[in-house]
Amino acid sequence: MNTGKLGVVAVVLLGLITLSFDASALPSFARQTGMPCSSCHVQSFGPNLTSVGRNFKLNGYTQTDGKNNNIVPLSGMIRASYTHTQHGQPDGAADRFGKNDNGTIDEAAVFLGGRLTSKIGAFVEGTYDGVENIGVLDNTDIRFADHSQVVGQKLIYGLTANNNPTVSDLWNTTPTWGFPWSSSPLAPTQSASTLIESLGSQVVGGTAYMMLNDVLYAEAGGYTSLPRNIQQGIGAFDPEQARLDGGAPYWRLALQKDWSGHYVSVGSFGMQGNVNPQRLTGAGVDKYYDFGFDLTYQFLADPTHIYEFNATYIRENRNLNASMVLGLADKLKSNLDTVRLRAGYTYLQTYSLSLFYGQTDGTADSVIYSFGDPISGSRNGNPNSQAFTAEASYTPFGKSNTSALSTLANLRLAVQYVHNFKFNGSVHNYDGFRRNAVNNDALYLNAWLAF
Repeated sequence: MNTGKLGVVAVVLLGLITLSFDASALPSFARQTGMPCSSCHVQSFGPNLTSVGRNFKLNGYTQTDGKNNNIVPLSGMIRASYTHTQHGQPDGAADRFGKNDNGTIDEAAVFLGGRLTSKIGAFVEGTYDGVENIGVLDNTDIRFADHSQVVGQKLIYGLTANNNPTVSDLWNTTPTWGFPWSSSPLAPTQSASTLIESLGSQVVGGTAYMMLNDVLYAEAGGYTSLPRNIQQGIGAFDPEQARLDGGAPYWRLALQKDWSGHYVSVGSFGMQGNVNPQRLTGAGVDKYYDFGFDLTYQFLADPTHIYEFNATYIRENRNLNASMVLGLADKLKSNLDTVRLRAGYTYLQTYSLSLFYGQTDGTADSVIYSFGDPISGSRNGNPNSQAFTAEASYTPFGKSNTSALSTLANLRLAVQYVHNFKFNGSVHNYDGFRRNAVNNDALYLNAWLAF
């Protein structure tokens, strides 16, 4: 057994050792508020938020039970996994990994998560990537929040400094916090992605936001790329990644309503960015326009049975002037459309099943989606991909804070299967090297421990 597989076993055993007590995650949030994870998270763990969790984030991570307010809000996390694909990857799933059946530490992280002052809070994640073998400043969201009255209506308002468009969002429909909550870093993934979902850790930005009368949410701000030396210092530099030229405005609007446990939100989000393709200057810029629309439904009246539905659509329009000059695209104007649908059921906030469908369609471009690379390439220069994901998870802890150790740790175990209907433009021989879409189907087992 290789060291990666030993890591998986170690994390699972550590989780089993903790079965003697209840726990919560992020544990620093639980210690601060005195509430169990089940108050803020649908599955008692992870990104998927309840109304309580959304309000906690909206108010700047500052809510407290009045105890231990002088403790630095630190937490940690480790996630280990095993990945099997239907067909192996001849050159290895990644550097230092075999063709198939790989175990690894996906990531280990340290968080500064919680109240810093009465009106300022933070979610700052420093991550070790066990596949890339690097450290990176991951999702970061530092907030100021306050409240007031406007014409007799409750108003919550704030400012956020962050490093990833949509990391500040309250809903699990936007790119940063959308399903899947975790996915295999060692299984092939489609080539095409929108600008708004590909800038994490490489940018810095600020937004102002407000929630009026618990119904109308609005947020606006902008982002710019971090200098190269800073990106290198925080482990985020990618020499082939597009670089924002100047500022990129970002906006978010949403309406929400709760009817006796039936929660609904509808919204829209987007950004516009001028970019230097592959960081090359002197040829002008490419222009990207991203528009997203989303829907959330949750039945939260009875924590015994929770039902959810999420839908997201993102449309990206591109004007690739610079790429055409540099020979990095063969069409001046193109688009990319992304659809994501998830239905979920959770029993006792412990056992959960998610069914997820993702689809990407766009303009064919034989340069952007090029032929020549086994597995990652496209024989016909087409970005179209379709996949279905089923995931079952088990979270034994996080339902109460009745013991002295109740805020020490939390554990989530999950099994996920991804079936690819179409991959990088085709069903059969999509890369020109006789690899079919279903050859990338993946079984992913993971153990996720927070402490």
